[in-house]
Amino acid sequence: MTDMTVIILTKNEETNIKRCIRSVEGWVKRIVVVDSGSTDHTVEIARGLGVEVVIHEPFVDYGRQFNWAIDNTGIRTTWVFRLDADEVVTPELRTELEGLLAKHHDDDVSGFMMRYKVEFLGRYLKYGGFYPFQKITIFKYGKGRFEERAMGEHIVLAEGRCVNLRNDAIHHTLKTLDSYIDKHNWYAAREVQDYFDRRSGRENAILDGQPEKAKKLRDGLYYRLPMFLRAKLFFWYRYYLRLGFLDGTPGYIFAFMQAYWYRTLVDAKIYEYNQNNNSK
Repeated sequence: MTDMTVIILTKNEETNIKRCIRSVEGWVKRIVVVDSGSTDHTVEIARGLGVEVVIHEPFVDYGRQFNWAIDNTGIRTTWVFRLDADEVVTPELRTELEGLLAKHHDDDVSGFMMRYKVEFLGRYLKYGGFYPFQKITIFKYGKGRFEERAMGEHIVLAEGRCVNLRNDAIHHTLKTLDSYIDKHNWYAAREVQDYFDRRSGRENAILDGQPEKAKKLRDGLYYRLPMFLRAKLFFWYRYYLRLGFLDGTPGYIFAFMQAYWYRTLVDAKIYEYNQNNNSK
């Protein structure tokens, strides 16, 4: 049994939670679902699978919710694994983790950078710069915490080194397009909050690896481009320069929704905020 606690944050994840839990049950010491007020059957399904369920409301942001879980769920294992309800650990990744977590139990390795295959509308996206998507997900207890920011939060290691994993986890990006649109409208509001926090000096992120590169690209280039034009350029970069068109119709829809819909929505909310405040 791997000496690890898996923490899964949920709200209305009844279509995903069983698949997620099944991918880690039986080989980790503990699975804890931290729910923030689901109104569907998420909690009942999780409890029916025999995992611990803790209710914590209100949900402020992902970082604060996860840090609360770290501090308040009585973790006694060496390793902590942040797993989203729409993510799945593959058998190949499980085998790799079982070996590496035991190997690095007592050394200076404090975290693992995980690779993800993004599944969208029944297709794994290989192009457009979306594969492999990487983030730190596993860390030694006491050696990692989430940034507490409105959007784009990541795990930051206090010490030690990070090891890149070779095998992929699966990230299922949507239940339905309606849910995808609703969620990204919520994301856009938080992205705008994060945008103004950075410009006021309230944002204080310290990132590693791919998240740091993405942050520098976003702040150093993307947000310096003209509003609304940058969303169009983002689409062209993802879809044409990074060969997103090779992912067929799902690749086109994903690139379009990420750029012309989500990124344009963020700009529209920034514009709305500036208009409202300049008129006062």
